[in-house]
Amino acid sequence: MTISYSIIIPAYNEEKWLPKTLDILKKSMETVEAEGEIIVVDNNSTDNTAQIAKEYSVRVIHEPINRISRARNAGVKIAKGQFLIFLDADTFLSPDLLKKAISNLSSGKCCGGGVVIAAEKALHPFAQKVLDLWNRISIKFGLAAGCFIYCLREGFESTGGFSEKVYAGEEIFFSYFLKAWGKKKGLDFRIILSPPILTSIRKLEWFTVYQMILRISFIVVFPYAVRFKIFCSPWYYRPKE
Repeated sequence: MTISYSIIIPAYNEEKWLPKTLDILKKSMETVEAEGEIIVVDNNSTDNTAQIAKEYSVRVIHEPINRISRARNAGVKIAKGQFLIFLDADTFLSPDLLKKAISNLSSGKCCGGGVVIAAEKALHPFAQKVLDLWNRISIKFGLAAGCFIYCLREGFESTGGFSEKVYAGEEIFFSYFLKAWGKKKGLDFRIILSPPILTSIRKLEWFTVYQMILRISFIVVFPYAVRFKIFCSPWYYRPKE
């Protein structure tokens, strides 16, 4: 059996969200003719993330250094597919979006890309405006959100994958380099407009909208901050149950 695509899920203390993500993902994969695999990268979790993933009969590996970019890259190292999809553990991939991503990569005209984002629950009006703003930026500048990125394996390897120097924002750097690589090959970097990807709003349950905006604004003004975990806490914080 030839594996055509690999879906890589970096997971740090994701026992709460991972079951729903994997339930939906497995059902979506059943609708696709091409053979795929799921790889969950346990990023040094202290909960039952790894055990839950094993119960779903997916491939599970351990990445001891708690850094999202390292987890993504570790997944690629064991991936068998020539098409790569990176999915967050609190993000829900529909059949139509999976088919669209695979179709784009199979066309010979696309090196990869991202997708517009929709929240799984209704957002506060101001938070919705912020999300809408990100989607416009994503489309205009060709930037993939970290919750869903798809690409050719050749492009991933040629660009060096995700920067392991940063704790957040690795998808922005990757988008830039993948887009440049694709342009040289005559391949498009495509942001899928429909259907959107559904993702959780948990960060807005842990932090206020204003706290998130302040943290992101700080990183935009001082981009070197992404090299320090302390400034990237929204991506690594997990509440104690």
